[in-house]
Amino acid sequence: MKLGISNIAWPASELDNALAIMANLNVGGLEIAPGLAFSGEADPFDPSVSAASSFRNRVEARGIDLISMQSLLFGQKNAKLFGSLAERNTFCGAIEKSINLAGRLGIPNIVMGSPTARAIPDDLDTSEAEQYAADAFRSLGDAALAANVKIAMEPNPAIYGTNFLTTMRETIAFTAHVNHPAVTVNFDLGALHVNDTFDTAAELFAKTASRVSHVHISEPQLIPAPANPLAFATVAHALLDQGYENWFSVEMRAATEAPLKVVEERLSACADALRE
Repeated sequence: MKLGISNIAWPASELDNALAIMANLNVGGLEIAPGLAFSGEADPFDPSVSAASSFRNRVEARGIDLISMQSLLFGQKNAKLFGSLAERNTFCGAIEKSINLAGRLGIPNIVMGSPTARAIPDDLDTSEAEQYAADAFRSLGDAALAANVKIAMEPNPAIYGTNFLTTMRETIAFTAHVNHPAVTVNFDLGALHVNDTFDTAAELFAKTASRVSHVHISEPQLIPAPANPLAFATVAHALLDQGYENWFSVEMRAATEAPLKVVEERLSACADALRE
């Protein structure tokens, strides 16, 4: 059972308690947002050797693997994939820092979300933008390949403030166009929900199975997930039956009340679904 969860599901101060819950439920994977994992560092994407070692040791002591990284542009105010030259350089530089941190920590996957930073401006031709993005991610893919990291492109629906890769079909087509071994797909269940395509998950997965490096168990607006464990179980087993061997990771925001209780409840539901 390759089940994990992102650390955005609890306050940073609750890490050890969350890890204890994970270990108790045999949940073996932790996805991190560096801004939370290294909140005490001047630059969360370049933590000191001692901070990085301490964090990794706390996780591994529970028998848990670091499986993925998200929130790659945390703290970057002028990073835009389709902006000015300076903004593009900031965007690509931030992704390179994420790749380097993932390599340091032995994290095999980073999720490329950040919807507002990748919106195509009205005055930029869509085909020109897509070609630029493909070229940019081929270059970033080279850096990721050298670090043994996958860049998982995440579909972000339009409600999150973007117009680029808003659906799973667009994301599948883009990664096929990039055609780089380190540029993959984050199969995001929340995006399927938002776009009302959840019932086509098995069909969509079949179109890109070899390129999927990560699955997010999520809901619209990152409410506790899965909201419907039975629906999740159906999709999860459809993916497993097609040969998916990587991680399923719960992505949800920390609940305002009793976040660790919510974490335990949702992870229990996911674990039961994957065991069925």
